[in-house]
Amino acid sequence: MSGRILVVDDEEIILRSCLRILGDSEYEVEAARGGPEALEKVAENYYDVLILDIMMPKIDGLEVLQRVKESHPDIDVIMVTGLSQIETAVRAMKLGALDYLHKPFDPDELKLVVDRAFERRQLLRENLDLKSEVSSKYRFENIIGSSTQMQNVYRLVAKCAPTNSTVLLMGESGTGKELIARAIHYNSLRKDKPFVPVDCNSLSENLLESELFGHVKGSFTGAVANKRGMFEVAQGGTLFLDEIGNIILSTQAKLLRVIQEREFKAVGDTRVQDANIRLLTATNKDLKAMVAEGTFREDLFYRINIFPIQIPPLRDRRDDIPGLAFHFLKVFGEDLGKKMTEFSVGAMNLLVNYDWPGNVRELENTIHRAVILSADEVIRQGHLLEIIDMAPRFDLDVPRTGDELKRIKKVAREKSVENIERLFVLEALKRNAWNVTKSAEDTGIQRSNFQALMKKYNIRIRGSEHDPGGAGAS
Repeated sequence: MSGRILVVDDEEIILRSCLRILGDSEYEVEAARGGPEALEKVAENYYDVLILDIMMPKIDGLEVLQRVKESHPDIDVIMVTGLSQIETAVRAMKLGALDYLHKPFDPDELKLVVDRAFERRQLLRENLDLKSEVSSKYRFENIIGSSTQMQNVYRLVAKCAPTNSTVLLMGESGTGKELIARAIHYNSLRKDKPFVPVDCNSLSENLLESELFGHVKGSFTGAVANKRGMFEVAQGGTLFLDEIGNIILSTQAKLLRVIQEREFKAVGDTRVQDANIRLLTATNKDLKAMVAEGTFREDLFYRINIFPIQIPPLRDRRDDIPGLAFHFLKVFGEDLGKKMTEFSVGAMNLLVNYDWPGNVRELENTIHRAVILSADEVIRQGHLLEIIDMAPRFDLDVPRTGDELKRIKKVAREKSVENIERLFVLEALKRNAWNVTKSAEDTGIQRSNFQALMKKYNIRIRGSEHDPGGAGAS
């Protein structure tokens, strides 16, 4: 660990002693005889650490400290004091000094304090590098997607990111809502503070309130210790509530109060804590419909719906599929130590024409599996068995092995049944004006079973206009 040190003292013997002790280390050490010379050297040269005596003529150590911190706040200053100067040393710490040493000090003590200062600087440097790396990862230009729909999303994100406004991200599962939420955070004024995601879908009703607000020991069975809630963890930063539509009404009421009052209480606690957070939320549900049904509070909906952003499903932006596919090919190729370069024409044709009910997440997982299966630099149709359908293609890749042929035939049989089921549901809905109950009666299937088929093929009824595209088909 290298660095530059300036030792400042008006006593020659102290200067020589420090130069001798630190001279054997990897540090580059210089000396300044008094405050005026120290300020000149600092103005002309770069130093990591100053070892600064408090009691000096003309300009004392406290004044040197103040002036150095004003002009070079990144320099760490270690004060050297006599036993009678403890109060002055404490004052120096308040002015920005990092540490202090008592005179007389031994060589090991000096080395320890200096090493500690450089270790701290290294940790800060690594932390800044990490923050810079994370922040750059979520710059807008690093989010894949050049389609018109995604460009519109980027424009909305760019407008809301610098504000403290509450944002509601809407879209199907796997469309990248958390990625957009992180982009908003890391392009905001709160980017140096925590980004805290909470998956409301993964927590039970009993645990969610404790997860959000924390709890005190003994507040309920199993609360064996105090626990910080996510509102406290996210102080000064951004709290992202994913799948907010899954929060029960009683917790919705408490969340609404926190948003309104900007304060909260941990479960079982009497203390009130400030909620200095920016709130981002996401859902794959129709919250307006839930409000009409009485399963989502109307007042909470209007509180979180200040700046809504709709994330389009992947099937509605097929132009983005090749770019995403090559991005994942590169990422997983590097992770697995494989040199992956391309997709066959047939493989890319499959990727672009598949509906991707699981959206970007499904595409990512599919490419990951394909890279594992690939024996050379190319992804072929045989590596994409999960999405092969029965539609005849003039560019169909010929299986290369008997096992590959068997797998393709098996998947093809399954896909043919799925295609028939999907068309069966869509045609029944069309015949019955998109009324689910009438469609179930028309086909002689129980309503719950008919709805299960709709869910299986991602067919939804949206608004008053219904067509295969709006219902999740294409």
